[in-house]
Amino acid sequence: MPDALTLHLVRHAPTLPNAQRRYPHPHEDAPLTPAGEALARALDLPRSALAFTSPLGRARQTARLAGFPHAEATPALAEASFGVMSGHTWAELEAQYGEAPRAWIEALSDPASPHGPPGGDTGQSFHTRVQAWLDTLPAGEGVAFTHAGPLLAALRLTVNLSAVATPPGTVATLRREGGHWWLTALRPPA
Repeated sequence: MPDALTLHLVRHAPTLPNAQRRYPHPHEDAPLTPAGEALARALDLPRSALAFTSPLGRARQTARLAGFPHAEATPALAEASFGVMSGHTWAELEAQYGEAPRAWIEALSDPASPHGPPGGDTGQSFHTRVQAWLDTLPAGEGVAFTHAGPLLAALRLTVNLSAVATPPGTVATLRREGGHWWLTALRPPA
């Protein structure tokens, strides 16, 4: 098939904010933890694949340690902007805003929603960014080092999967043929 593509979406390996279960600040770029570095080195990905990475350091570090030091920095793979949610845990957000954070996250998770966290991305703008990148992917095999948000957005946009756990180090493998997408594997970290 002329458009056949196998795409491995990799959520970056763990950082301290991941362990703290808090949303990152927009310009925060925490390095991988020592356990995250070990996990990144252990990723088993096809070395001949065309490689892309979020421009953020934690994704670039994961790519480098996984054997892809020349992965192409791709702004579309950056995490969503969480606005007022940045820097906070879910418990802190609920204590301050009540039920509103649930509505913000649901909006951010909806490709058609004109809403999202105050000061952050809308569901529509975030998914449009990810879809535009997906639309440019050439045939062959690719690896993309990214974050939970873009990985989940790609799964929603390609195979309509809306509820799945993707801890740091998760690899989701998609296949595109004839304009259709399939999820062929979802591997949590080892």
